[in-house]
Amino acid sequence: MIAIPVCVGIWLVQNGSEPVTPPMPTAAEAFAAGPGSHTEAAAAPMRPSAPVRLSIPEIKVNAQVLGLGLGRDGSLDVPPPVIRNIVGWYKDGATPGAKGTAVVAGHVDNAQGPAIFYELGTLKKGHHIEVTRADGRTAVFTVDALEVYDNAEFPDRKVYGATDRAELRVITCGGGFSKKGGYQGNVVAYAHLIGTK
Repeated sequence: MIAIPVCVGIWLVQNGSEPVTPPMPTAAEAFAAGPGSHTEAAAAPMRPSAPVRLSIPEIKVNAQVLGLGLGRDGSLDVPPPVIRNIVGWYKDGATPGAKGTAVVAGHVDNAQGPAIFYELGTLKKGHHIEVTRADGRTAVFTVDALEVYDNAEFPDRKVYGATDRAELRVITCGGGFSKKGGYQGNVVAYAHLIGTK
């Protein structure tokens, strides 16, 4: 299993301002609130192919995808913090659209301000995530839930566990924030494949 990435929040540490913390999902977007009104049937998994771009129209995300491995401590490497508009994909796991749980991660902020997934917490059940792949096809996912976890209670199996359908996890830093320790948790968007383009 992949350990969660370290989340510092350099921009917030420099600003020291609480009003600029990223938005968090509401309780209505969690699994415990039940399925969303836009529940869509799962599509058959695609053949594996590396992702090249990720798009989430509702939060104006359109970013290049970079393959990432694991660091020495077992945590997922993170994209270069100086690049605000890039997403990392765990290249030793499932490819988005193929059978299994594909994992992508991105920064919530960097030293210059909000980064690619600053608005991730505003997604709603039923919103779409599109992943363009190296084979020229686009995998279309629908959001099933958004949840926030403290670092000490991160549910590895729930987030990264195997599945028989094509699923996607989009992860960024979130939860509480302290100047000393940075972000105290992660925001996770759960999604499943509903079609291809």
